[in-house]
Amino acid sequence: MSEILWRIARNYGLLDEEVLFYGQDKAKIGLKALDRLRDRPDGKLIVVTGITPTPAGEGKTVTAIGLGDGLRFIGRRAAVCLREPSLGPTFGMKGGAAGGGRSQAIPAEDLNLHFTGDSHAVTSAHNFLAAMIEAHLHYGNALDFDPHGVCWNRVLDVTDRSLRRIVTGLGGRSNGIPRETGFEITAASEIMALLSLSLSVDDLRHRLGSVVVGVSRADQPITARDLNASGAMLVLLRDALLPNLIRTLEETPLFIHTGPFGNIATGCSSILADRLALKLADYVVTEAGFGSDLGFEKFMHLVAPALGCYPDVAVIVATVRGLKAHSGKYRLVPGKPLPEELQQEDLSALETGSVNLKAHLEIVRRFGVTPVVAVNRFPSDTDRELETLCAVSSAYGAAEVAVSEGYALGGAGCSQLAECVDRAALQQPSRAQPLYSPSMKLTEKIECVAAQVYGAEGVRYETGVKPRLRQFEKWGYGELPVCFAKTQYSLSHDPTLRGRPSGFILPVTGAELAAGAGFVRVFCGEIMTMPGIPAVPAAFRMDVDSEGNIQGVI
Repeated sequence: MSEILWRIARNYGLLDEEVLFYGQDKAKIGLKALDRLRDRPDGKLIVVTGITPTPAGEGKTVTAIGLGDGLRFIGRRAAVCLREPSLGPTFGMKGGAAGGGRSQAIPAEDLNLHFTGDSHAVTSAHNFLAAMIEAHLHYGNALDFDPHGVCWNRVLDVTDRSLRRIVTGLGGRSNGIPRETGFEITAASEIMALLSLSLSVDDLRHRLGSVVVGVSRADQPITARDLNASGAMLVLLRDALLPNLIRTLEETPLFIHTGPFGNIATGCSSILADRLALKLADYVVTEAGFGSDLGFEKFMHLVAPALGCYPDVAVIVATVRGLKAHSGKYRLVPGKPLPEELQQEDLSALETGSVNLKAHLEIVRRFGVTPVVAVNRFPSDTDRELETLCAVSSAYGAAEVAVSEGYALGGAGCSQLAECVDRAALQQPSRAQPLYSPSMKLTEKIECVAAQVYGAEGVRYETGVKPRLRQFEKWGYGELPVCFAKTQYSLSHDPTLRGRPSGFILPVTGAELAAGAGFVRVFCGEIMTMPGIPAVPAAFRMDVDSEGNIQGVI
């Protein structure tokens, strides 16, 4: 297996000493490769996003992998960049996230499990910082932490609802100071987010030092640098900074690096993975988490400025059954079987629900990026439904539309989509730009996204939010972009509002400073950062056979 990855790396211009193998079929790429390739022109950047997700599953990762294979099928030099899956969803409700069918990452089991240890390194660095805070408080609190001002939880890469809120330091003075805290899943860690946005070892060191962990009694931020913790954290993250290289079934290079959550952080692969791929390939397919209102918006405001490159094309993944679900006619429950009637032809529901696709096309156009619609085909789709969806996609403003069959046919099944992307990238120059400028006030940035992306009629700030935002500006963080934390299941804050909600007021329920990652997180409603294990988790089907082969992860 290692010979295949060696061949891929060499064919794309990597030197042997730049490829650091982890076992037989996965590797890390040394950062000296980026230095060597610095003057090589960038390839075209294709961001894969989608309609508002439904429990039916839209197959965005399958489409991203299939598009990479499809571009190579039509003779283009392509690479794919994806996030690393989290163990929590893998063992919980979602299961594996390595694509599927003929559009799949290899080795899928490793990718869905411990992979190259990056998530464990993030967990260790995050929790080390938490331990340094506790030690500082125990030994006299020289930085004068406000007892209620510590804002750094712990993380774990499994889901455990009982750890959401806990009390630490019980059992006497030698065990620390009793304090309420909690756990988040590792993918929700600011360390994961800042790792994904780091440009170099020096940049990572700066970002780690900038992490705000609490407030002093004098109302000033206290950072990891103040605790002298950032150097040790950098040691723990040194290898995790290096992008990971694996492959698809059809031997397209696949860079998998970092896994920040999509509904509270960027939901994208790392800057370093994207930059490396852009130097090695003519086309880079990178995925942005969830729909265009979350992943794509964050790519444009948080990722692209750091990357120094905006997308040439955005591929919006849509499905017949997903848009029928957005009609409101069917009740879909996460983790439960889909209604049988959803599998039957229903052109009326499809046309009604297609307003959701129209909204996402308008969002992408508003950013100045050319949209291409990929209709991910499922076995239950009828020819009339597919024809209807292609027709409404064109009517709603898609530059190109193609039916994608990557799951069943791999690159050949995505060749039509690849040709559409190729034409769009070459014939329609990107005029990509953000919707707001850094100089705008934080409230102005929030209201801009609420109106122009979500379609909100207005914004309602709950008690204490505006003073908190003003405090961030007073500390010098006013030019940071905003990162929305909201449900992925609706364009609005309410997961029950399907299709294209209108007339709603967006509630802003909280704000957090993520200075190391370089954004201000804005909460819109209740957002779970430590999920629980469902009644029937994906873990139930997992095992190891008598020969040591893992079963049930993919």
